Amino acid sequence: MRKFILAAASVAALTFVGPASAQSPIVIKFSHVVASDTPKGKAADKFKELAEKYTAGKVKVEVYPNSTLYKDKEELEALQLGAVQMLAPSNSKFGPIGIKEFEVFDLPYILPDLKTLRKVTDGPLGARLLKLLDNKGMTGLAYWDNGFKQMTANKKLVAPSDYKGLKFRIQSSKVLEAQFRALGAIPQVMAFSEVYQALQTGVVDGQENTWSNIYTQKMHEVQKFATTTNHGYIGYVVVVNKKFWDGLPADVRDQLSKAMKEATEFGNGQSAKENEDALADIKKAGKTEIVSLTPEQDEAMRKAMMPVYKDVASRVGQPLIDEFLKETDRSPMN
Repeated sequence: MRKFILAAASVAALTFVGPASAQSPIVIKFSHVVASDTPKGKAADKFKELAEKYTAGKVKVEVYPNSTLYKDKEELEALQLGAVQMLAPSNSKFGPIGIKEFEVFDLPYILPDLKTLRKVTDGPLGARLLKLLDNKGMTGLAYWDNGFKQMTANKKLVAPSDYKGLKFRIQSSKVLEAQFRALGAIPQVMAFSEVYQALQTGVVDGQENTWSNIYTQKMHEVQKFATTTNHGYIGYVVVVNKKFWDGLPADVRDQLSKAMKEATEFGNGQSAKENEDALADIKKAGKTEIVSLTPEQDEAMRKAMMPVYKDVASRVGQPLIDEFLKETDRSPMN
């Protein structure tokens, strides 16, 4: 696969028309792994629309959804090599390339709601995290929401003991590994595009995701139960190849920044509604029983996952965790 990415990068270098040329548009290949009718998919399409409008055709944005170009593990390397110009990977994806700080977003129950999340992403802490991307050949442009995660399996999940021995698909994140091990489950890293088949064939027993991802990937068709836990958050960081971004004419970069700002506001405004609609559609389909936790069951889940904070403190950084909790003015137990 690396040879394929290198070849694609070489072609991109040959076909890319730089800022000096006025004849051909500047092409931005925007690759992502989810469906077009998800919060990320709609935000990407909105960016394409606005970018092409504000640059008056100087820029052409090609959006490639649903892993049509690259899978989870491949897309960041493709960006760094210049085979694509823009991505919106989940926060979890940056740990494997050495930026472990973004895994703070994976900590269970660290974010109670989207309003609290905005305090982090729109403030100095969010800006500082984006600057960490510079050394990896990327420029961070925005934070996009997906929403809060729920648990699914072919077994009803209401207590921590229900997870024992079950195989759960996770993104590549040491925090998520620790989370499921704290529950006695077996975490298995797997590309997003492979989850449906893995659930269907029993390669894994369950997974965690937002309602919109569960519905658009048809996971509800192969999972008997879904428990409303809201235990974790899935968000994305929009990144662009730094060399490409820095090489753009200043006016084009300003126009693209404006398009990104508006696409971010649009997409983040849509995320809550998309998840509500997806949950309604899952209920309507009638193939998955939706399980709600009692306050006591919710507290038991929180308590079971609290050891994760200590387990990953040396990896993510205890000062960062403390700062995150201070910024959100809370403890994960409330």
